[in-house]
Amino acid sequence: MRSLLLLALATAPTLADDHGKPPVRAPFEGVDTLCVNDWWNRKPSEIVDLRVPRDEVVAFALYTVADNTLKLTAQLYPLYPKESRTVVLEVERDGEWVKVGEQSVNDLGWCTTFRVSHWGTKRDVAYRVSHLDGSAYEGTIRRDPADKPEIVVASLSCNSNKDRGMRPNYVRNINHQDPDLVFFAGDQSYDHKQHTAAWLKFGLQFREVFRHRPCVTIPDDHDIGQGNLWGERGKKATTHAGDDGGYFYHPEYVRMVERAQCGHLPDPYDPTPIEQGIGVYYTSLKIGGVDFAILEDRKFKSGPNGKIPKMGPRPDHINDPAYDRAAIDLPGLKLLGDRQLAFLEEWGQQPGAKMRCVLSQTGFAGACHLHGGGDDVKNRLLADLDSNGWPQTGRLKAVRLIKAAGAVHLAGDQHISTLLQHGIDGYRDGPWAFLSPAIHNSYYSRWWRPLGEVAGANRSPDNPLPWTGDYEDGFGNKLTMHAYANPDSPSHGSGYGLVRFHTDRNEVTFECWPRETDATQPGAKQFTGWPKTVKISR
Repeated sequence: MRSLLLLALATAPTLADDHGKPPVRAPFEGVDTLCVNDWWNRKPSEIVDLRVPRDEVVAFALYTVADNTLKLTAQLYPLYPKESRTVVLEVERDGEWVKVGEQSVNDLGWCTTFRVSHWGTKRDVAYRVSHLDGSAYEGTIRRDPADKPEIVVASLSCNSNKDRGMRPNYVRNINHQDPDLVFFAGDQSYDHKQHTAAWLKFGLQFREVFRHRPCVTIPDDHDIGQGNLWGERGKKATTHAGDDGGYFYHPEYVRMVERAQCGHLPDPYDPTPIEQGIGVYYTSLKIGGVDFAILEDRKFKSGPNGKIPKMGPRPDHINDPAYDRAAIDLPGLKLLGDRQLAFLEEWGQQPGAKMRCVLSQTGFAGACHLHGGGDDVKNRLLADLDSNGWPQTGRLKAVRLIKAAGAVHLAGDQHISTLLQHGIDGYRDGPWAFLSPAIHNSYYSRWWRPLGEVAGANRSPDNPLPWTGDYEDGFGNKLTMHAYANPDSPSHGSGYGLVRFHTDRNEVTFECWPRETDATQPGAKQFTGWPKTVKISR
């Protein structure tokens, strides 16, 4: 693994020092420079202190258990050349620590993943990840809550770099509410070029949330260094914007990001790599009676640039009122890949689940109107091609399969939280979708504010929010808006979602908590419009 230092994504000085052999100039430049080559010679990082005491080099760990297999990724701080790259996984049995795995840390990204088969799921098990210098990180592999009538998921996304501080409110609230699973829908790292340092910061912020429970983290556009992402089967993007489809940064960087964030997920449904040797991670995970499909909805999606005419300030933003909705839904455009559609169809029909849920990066509708500011003239978009409301044919295939599975959909990405029901052939005949708010939202807000601020058709008179009811998005997709959290509150709409799956009665309760709320206090209030409990049916 140490040989991967030669692939470090940075330029480096040519001088040797007393920590080991001289660093080597990398074959490409500009990204992850803080954590590679002679990282100890660089100026201190503004993201996170990388020079930790050597008994603290194991930063955190993430895990899931699926099909009686434990997968656990250990994340370390950067190591010096002469330090061991070996870490050990132990579990507690009868009061003693028993070694169950030994792995080498990858110098590019400083993580490694353990895999333990024949894992029992009927009791909690303490674990410890140790480095040979004495550093250790401890946590708990939870038993499967198969006997619980309510499975709870905390849903978060968009951990903005405009606030590098810790996240004590989130940790306090979520641990108090004690979910069975934590889901981070994307943009855990918001630094674009320095994923490892920003990922370490994310771990410090949230490790007390996932130290003792399973966690799903999936990378989105900012994690892999792009403002938006249309993966288009892994092709090379020609610009940093990536709007012609594909990945702009070197595939080794992309693989590093996915190794760190997705290595602990269950094995992919079909592990065949895409172009440039980039991997895939779409898969499923059962927690109690709920089966979660982890969808990876950006990986195969077509980019708009070069495929449809530019009708706004950038290829993915449409603000020309003369645009033809149908004309941008061209044959051959993809939302989900054919492989993913086959996975969704098979997953939705598998026996053994009381309820089902799809986890993805963003929502399958254009469910906001103002982007980047509250000015109705400057910041209104008629259609945003970054949303999964486009292409419409691909969106329709996806929501039909989610509905056929009897699943609800959880995602993030949009910074604004929304709760809606998709329409397929008519209104209110599709799956429910809940997008979590941004963890921190201060520089690119979005608003749900229909043109003319008109209430939707069939709006419930009991709903405290005015712009609810039946609408079409900018692509002509039908949706029924039930709740939204515009960034007009003291939290700027920041917060997190909590979703309760009532497996004994096939209902789901959606909760949405502002970041400044203390959920441990009696009478703690959620965003206006929440909570909402709905009945789920196929």
